Amino acid sequence: MDFLAASPAALPAWKVLLVDDEPEIHEVTRLVLSGFRFEDRPLQILSAESAAEARQLLGRHEDLAVVLLDVVMESDQAGLELVRFIRNDLGNRNVRIVLRTGQPGQAPEHEVITRYDINDYKEKTELTAQKLATTMFASLRAYRDIMTIEANRRGLERVISASAHIFSHENPAEFASAVLSQLTGLVGLERGALYCKVSGDFAINPGNLVVAAATGDFSRFVDHPAGEELPAHMLVTLSAALDKKQHQFRKDHYVLHFTDSQQSESLLYVGETWDLSDLDYRLVEVFCTNVSIAFENLHLNQDLLEAQREMIIVLAGAAESRSQETAAHVRRVGELAAFLARLSGMEPSQCEQLRYAAPLHDIGKIGIPDAVLNKPGAHDAEETRIMRGHAEIGHRMLALSRRGILKLAAEIALTHHENWDGSGYPRGLSGEDIPLPGRITMLADVFDALGSRRCYKEAWDEGRIREFIASQSGIKFDPALVEKLFAHWNEAQAIRAQMPD
Repeated sequence: MDFLAASPAALPAWKVLLVDDEPEIHEVTRLVLSGFRFEDRPLQILSAESAAEARQLLGRHEDLAVVLLDVVMESDQAGLELVRFIRNDLGNRNVRIVLRTGQPGQAPEHEVITRYDINDYKEKTELTAQKLATTMFASLRAYRDIMTIEANRRGLERVISASAHIFSHENPAEFASAVLSQLTGLVGLERGALYCKVSGDFAINPGNLVVAAATGDFSRFVDHPAGEELPAHMLVTLSAALDKKQHQFRKDHYVLHFTDSQQSESLLYVGETWDLSDLDYRLVEVFCTNVSIAFENLHLNQDLLEAQREMIIVLAGAAESRSQETAAHVRRVGELAAFLARLSGMEPSQCEQLRYAAPLHDIGKIGIPDAVLNKPGAHDAEETRIMRGHAEIGHRMLALSRRGILKLAAEIALTHHENWDGSGYPRGLSGEDIPLPGRITMLADVFDALGSRRCYKEAWDEGRIREFIASQSGIKFDPALVEKLFAHWNEAQAIRAQMPD
């Protein structure tokens, strides 16, 4: 049974379990604590007259703050056995246990304190009304502090977990969505919220504030300039947060302002009367600081990646320019290779790598003499041998790199002249022994080259290209890839048209 020791209040009551086989102890304890309050919260006293009854209540109430426990009940050791049950079986290290005994010789204080995880030891004769209240104050204060520490520990674990999740996203759109989804799990966010990144001076140009992620009713604003889309009252608060570089709290919404180490600013808007506890506020602040750092690192990484990819295109273009071909050709080969890779069921990340590795397929031409490379007519046997050496040269140039894109490019450089029937070079591979990226790049390269003018030929018309590729299916080209190309011919032609010579 339970007893509410004070009138109901807005804050939840502290739960206290009184375990004693003497009914009058229950009556007196309730009477003494009837007006007791700690931090403006009353007590809810749960009563058990045996250890067995206490076990049932302990199983139903995991948020007990204090247990006032008699030692001798069904047996001389019933109370001490219940202590073991609480600490060991239930694993509850938070509840404060005050041992009360009317027979101190049965459970000597020094022995009990040493052997059992209890928090206080009192003889019933010394528990006057004042001392009982003092004991309750001390126990609840300790419980409150323990629960605060525990809540902070769990909160920080959630922040670490949530931060690790957002740091794992390399795509900006995925990253922004992950921010709010993890915030939801962090503090139970259910109402509308949006996350904004600031570039430039928002006060001068509201278009510099872009909504990177949003939940609820605000989802429609994602990727839109805030100054053009958001309601006026939201813009007022966002502007105030940026002007003052401080969090802004309003009656029904607030904006948290964050600045990273590079002075890049971001804003988190939360609306519709969502209240943060002090702990929630600290967790959100730590999490959003991590978000700002992660966002900054994401952009730095993207800048570096784009620089690397641009350098790849420049190198590939330099190789092609020696043979009087164009940088547009190598870009088209990359796009066509990624296109065929998607049709072949490769993972998006693999398709993206192929987009930047395929343009380096002929990088080995850098090592071929101009007289051979740009000869207008047919090559003789020796010139053919020299020309074919570009596959091995390109592989040697790229193979030592530890970068995934360049390792893939090395494989493509070596295998993009291997024919499906085994008649290609340099190793005479056939069928599926030829790596798929090499097979894809060969088809993409030939498809684009046939439609382009070269020093040794004019551009072919579409019908002639289709006829040639069909005739070489199963000889030069992977038949499955040819089938996919023909099924999506117009899309492949559109890719070529987008990047003319």
